[in-house]
Amino acid sequence: MASVTIENVRKSYGSVEILHGINISIDEGGFVVLVGPSGCGKSTLLRMLAGLEHITSGQIRIGNRVVNDLAPKERDIAMVFQNYALYPHLTVAENMGFSLKLAGVSRAEIAEKVRPAAEILGLAHLLERYPRMLSGGQRQRVAMGRAIVRDPQVFLFDEPLSNLDAKLRVTMRTEIKNLHQRLKTTTVYVTHDQIEAMTMADKIVVMHDGIVEQVGTPLELYDRPDNLFVAGFIGSPAMNMIAGTLTGDGRFEAKDGTMLPVGDTGSARPGQPLVYGLRPELMSPGGDIPLTVDVIEPTGAETHVVGRLGGAEITGVFRERVAVEPGSAMQIGVTPAGVHLFDEASGQRVSG
Repeated sequence: MASVTIENVRKSYGSVEILHGINISIDEGGFVVLVGPSGCGKSTLLRMLAGLEHITSGQIRIGNRVVNDLAPKERDIAMVFQNYALYPHLTVAENMGFSLKLAGVSRAEIAEKVRPAAEILGLAHLLERYPRMLSGGQRQRVAMGRAIVRDPQVFLFDEPLSNLDAKLRVTMRTEIKNLHQRLKTTTVYVTHDQIEAMTMADKIVVMHDGIVEQVGTPLELYDRPDNLFVAGFIGSPAMNMIAGTLTGDGRFEAKDGTMLPVGDTGSARPGQPLVYGLRPELMSPGGDIPLTVDVIEPTGAETHVVGRLGGAEITGVFRERVAVEPGSAMQIGVTPAGVHLFDEASGQRVSG
């Protein structure tokens, strides 16, 4: 395993700049997820790390080596793609050992490496099958096995679960996390799914429009988002945003006059245009805040209530099975300690 350092890396296609000076430090043995919406530059950055894209400027180091000008095969990395890219005419064992065969490794040594990797991934009984005989999850495990047998310093995953159904994605998330815990290999994982990022990562890098918005542990990003973009991107359902101002007595007044409680106001000033950020699960039935109900979404363990509060559409997540109907009103309470305040103009967090 090795650390990965990305220093002021930029990527341009002609006059169009895609990445605007990226700085990321990845510890040896870490599991880092690059997350963001489509077009934010996360896959481009991963391909630059792999040597599949030219670096316009800046520096990438794997361990102590600068790899800017090294070919992919010289970087000691292994990549798992969104597309499994398996050879249909080769068996599972042959697919897993193909890169070693190209490197001139003997058949006996290939077999010694393939067998334990197959056992780790639950593929030992499938080694003689062909890709057409496998499920989607099994094919993805074969692609992962092909990376494992190389025993690289760094694993790179480029949205590897995108082609799987919802239930299998959950299963594969657990398998990849378990794999990392067993192998301890430095891992860089790209996804647009923030739930994947939250459940798998040691550290998350949130990207948007070619820049890094925030870096931190999953709970750091959830509990203390630096700005409105991170606040709205991390969390499902997303954080509720209500525009308004801070009053002289330390409460928040929405644009329609609704008064909302606030905990730590930080550097916010009375009269300053602000955005009130409220996580859906920090609302509870019963209280003095009026919510006009539009939609009820029972999920079993929770009930999601979509409605209007303070002139904005919001979502509340209640553990209780609330008895309300669309078009009716309900009273809710808010946990002030969980409230976030953001400057409306800059989008930056101003609460403590």
